[in-house]
Amino acid sequence: MSSGRASRRRFTLLAALTAAGALTLSACSGDGTKAGGGGNTNFVTGSGGISTVAKADRADAPKLDGMTLEGKPLDIADYKGKVVVLNFWGSWCGPCRAEAKHFEKVSKETGARGVQFVGVNTRDPQKSLAVSFEEDFGVTYPSLYDPTGKLLLRFPKGTLNPQAIPSTVVVDRDGRIAARSLAALDAAKLREMIDPLVAEK
Repeated sequence: MSSGRASRRRFTLLAALTAAGALTLSACSGDGTKAGGGGNTNFVTGSGGISTVAKADRADAPKLDGMTLEGKPLDIADYKGKVVVLNFWGSWCGPCRAEAKHFEKVSKETGARGVQFVGVNTRDPQKSLAVSFEEDFGVTYPSLYDPTGKLLLRFPKGTLNPQAIPSTVVVDRDGRIAARSLAALDAAKLREMIDPLVAEK
């Protein structure tokens, strides 16, 4: 076998392994279906995997309320007038660990500009594991505790609903679903989702 052919074969194998690894890391779970089920969903997915909806076409966010990991009641409707960043995560999820420090950093940077971060901890049967996760990564914003995943199911079909863990959904100041990512985010990607909504009048 020529060295050129061997190099091409190694390159092809490496590319395949890289793609498989990226798919594995992009989400811990999901049912593999597309949001909207083929109808007119009114959202556009950019090259970075962030889906957005034009202001005129946004759907209202569902009622998301319950108890936080600290045992306090929380209702995201109380944050109307702010841009709300909802991060759906689990302590068992590797990509959630990778993005946690970025979410905390951006939360601190944008709080004074009217942005409120809220975590939604899901499918963690032991609350103590979720609490330890927040302590380990220095997460200071509240997280709703949703061990059965019922809050994920409140999002209307055909909207930018969370379909995997991690997922991030951003709600505009009027309480409407404006953007979504179904993959782990770093600080730059997170700001790419939030900043246009902060700038909206």
